[in-house]
Amino acid sequence: MKRYTVPSAQGIDSLTLAEADTPRPGRGQALVRMRAASLNYRDLMIVRGGYARGGVPPGLVPLSDGAGEVVEVGESVTRVRPGDRVAGIFMQSWIGGEIGPDHHASALGGAIDGVLAEYVLFDADGLVHIPEALSYEEAATLPCAAVTAWNALFAQGPVLPGQTVLTLGTGGVSMFAVQFAHAAGARVIVTSSSQDKLDQALALGAAEGIDYRAEPEWQDAVQRLTGGRGVDHVIELGGAGTLARSIHAARIGGSVHMIGVITGAAEIDPMPIMRRGLTVRGVFVGSREMFEAMNRAIAYHDLHPVIDRIFPFADAAAAYRHLESQAHVGKVVIRVD
Repeated sequence: MKRYTVPSAQGIDSLTLAEADTPRPGRGQALVRMRAASLNYRDLMIVRGGYARGGVPPGLVPLSDGAGEVVEVGESVTRVRPGDRVAGIFMQSWIGGEIGPDHHASALGGAIDGVLAEYVLFDADGLVHIPEALSYEEAATLPCAAVTAWNALFAQGPVLPGQTVLTLGTGGVSMFAVQFAHAAGARVIVTSSSQDKLDQALALGAAEGIDYRAEPEWQDAVQRLTGGRGVDHVIELGGAGTLARSIHAARIGGSVHMIGVITGAAEIDPMPIMRRGLTVRGVFVGSREMFEAMNRAIAYHDLHPVIDRIFPFADAAAAYRHLESQAHVGKVVIRVD
């Protein structure tokens, strides 16, 4: 089989395509013929060598998000069978409940080998069935970005009809947040760098869009749009560089769901958090239980992920570069063909 590895995290050019033996499933395992994979900002950080303090394993197979077809199962496997359409969960050991200290060690495409390969061996407990209406390319976008948005909006203090949600940018997590929050009956405000991107978010159900290049103090625009009240939930994807604005965009007693680290480091004044009674919650993907609940909602509402471009397997480096350009809306996908 063919697979990509990252022999040395020295940029996109360090991606290496090579032959490897096709694995065979042991007890409790399932072999999946991958059909598609998708990229996250985390994958850029990994290939650049800037993700984990101790680095990643040399020769890592990258990417956490993918979907495919079960072709063989090992002894005692009952959750899946050959022919099933499945996706792997981001942290293979996080089945349910709260995240624990050991779950990080099972994260695909970081702590352990990921899915940018023709065949991948999974623990059968680390797989979920994908919604029937979704293509493999659509389903490949779900494990990280979609589950993260779902966790932020519904895992604790769920978004309710009539509430207001602010999401930053028009990448994968944001586009899923727009769809999920709109389906729940919430009003969604989106920020982005261009009107074209905002128009696409509005077409998905966002109520208002803010061009942060035209309005750099976008938190003030959010306050105007909400009559000075602020939003109930902020999907915070920028990191330290945008967190202060997100805090001021939230209502008193509101929630800021901290997801992204794109804008780097900055000092944060904790006083507004305390005085406004805000909840600032870190969100790091989610469990298999969350993934399965999300899939039921996707199927019921007939939601379809937003895919910006699909690249062939042989052109994986071009997919990375497209993500790096930040020209995309939604997800960048690689078809494993």
